[in-house]
Amino acid sequence: MGPRSVQRIVRNTCSKPPCWREVPKRNGVSGRVPSPWSSGIFLDSKILDIKKLEHKRLYVNRPSTLIVMEDEVDRLVAAWRRERPDLDVEPLEVLSRVSRLARHLDRARRLAFSEHQLEPWEFDVLTSLRRAGAPYQLSPGQLLTQTLVTSGTMTNRIDRLTKKGLVERLPDPSDRRGVLVRLTPEGRDRADEALAGLLAQERAILAQLSRAQRGELAALLRRLTAPFDNVPG
Repeated sequence: MGPRSVQRIVRNTCSKPPCWREVPKRNGVSGRVPSPWSSGIFLDSKILDIKKLEHKRLYVNRPSTLIVMEDEVDRLVAAWRRERPDLDVEPLEVLSRVSRLARHLDRARRLAFSEHQLEPWEFDVLTSLRRAGAPYQLSPGQLLTQTLVTSGTMTNRIDRLTKKGLVERLPDPSDRRGVLVRLTPEGRDRADEALAGLLAQERAILAQLSRAQRGELAALLRRLTAPFDNVPG
């Protein structure tokens, strides 16, 4: 590259990423900075994470090439292909990303719930009752099925939610020895508010996908999870 074509692009200091400004050429020769899409230069961009902004590397090979974003899984897979060329590591490209997304989602859930003074398990119990519809009550056995915990754990959780005034125990009219667990008005409000907060966090995670892409991804993931959710017994 000759001296007349040597140009630099630097990030402008502003609050809205990404911002760029033109810098004069060296030796006092000024001119237009070429579009970053027109060559193989690398751009540093900020991608929104749930709690922080992380630097990622974006690159393009030619004008018609879509932006490719390299992530940690790309580097992990490349390293294994170098070290173990005898193994097919393609599953890592899908499932390692699912695992990483699960960790991001767990942090997003905790953030959303903490804003409403709820633990994740409290949200799970309250929303199970909320989804049941009016009068928002289930038996402890039904709650066990929906939350996948042991009987002893569920009893302890119901006790703690009762003390916080979020649920109440009522006699089961169909079983003299049974009880029903019902949402209190405060419990219903807390569940609704926490759900709205969670959905806002999840929309942020999915922000880079179009509606059509989200639908396609959901369908593909359904094909993977359905066999596990429909195991007999």
